Amino acid sequence: MSVDYDAPRVTPEEEPNVALEELKSDKSGRREASPDLDETDLADSFELPGADLSNEELLIQVVPVQADEFTCMSCFLVHHRSQLAREKDGKKYCKECEG
Repeated sequence: MSVDYDAPRVTPEEEPNVALEELKSDKSGRREASPDLDETDLADSFELPGADLSNEELLIQVVPVQADEFTCMSCFLVHHRSQLAREKDGKKYCKECEG
């Protein structure tokens, strides 16, 4: 919802007096008007244009892990050996995961 910050502000004395019962009935009417939809149903109904990428090939060259790098067994990211925090049973962990 957009807000007009240039509009003059209304002080509490200038606000229109609305009965509490009117506000309650107004809110209950809004709840009944909005349907309860499941998020997964909504996601399934969306179809993005050009979203079928099954025929696409990756144009990125994948480089294997270098001799001075390791794969963290907690976050599974490849780090430089200077980020190695500990090695236990042949499994290596980075400083971020151990910190």
